[in-house]
Amino acid sequence: MANIALDLERALERRARDGTAGCTTTRWLAGGEGWKVGDVVCTSGPGDRPYEERHARFTIAMVTAGTFQYRSAAGRELMTPGSLMLGNPGQSFECGHEHGAGDRCLSFHYDPDYFERLATDAAGRRGALSAHGTGTGFRALRLPPLREMSTCVARSQAALTGSIGVSWEELAVQMAALAVRLA
Repeated sequence: MANIALDLERALERRARDGTAGCTTTRWLAGGEGWKVGDVVCTSGPGDRPYEERHARFTIAMVTAGTFQYRSAAGRELMTPGSLMLGNPGQSFECGHEHGAGDRCLSFHYDPDYFERLATDAAGRRGALSAHGTGTGFRALRLPPLREMSTCVARSQAALTGSIGVSWEELAVQMAALAVRLA
């Protein structure tokens, strides 16, 4: 898993060497009907001003390296390695790096209809989700690192480094089910 942090460190070194502003880059790893997964590296730091973004889909982003503040109208959370950032379609948010430079996340994105089916199957009901404008959404902004998540988090990180072969679709389904059950 050291490669995950090393890749972030290299991106931060390039930023410092080139003198560029912090930015977020996404490398899309896989996708299918209703889902996609990306490797997101952010090189922003304490000197970079947060800006408003909006979740286009249901989002579950596993922090693999670094820390950042995740803010929305629903509250504010400190994101740390192993935690899951939860986002709803249409939800505005900001990410800030008051505590240090850079972060890396494995980010799962789901179309609303597809996520609703996964959530219903996982929970057997809609108890983990609540109304957020149109449709339903997560009540929480974050899941902290929890023992129940360790297997899925470890498999995701190993897949990200290429040390194991994995079905990204299977992992996306497992991540959604896990987040719905624990949220």
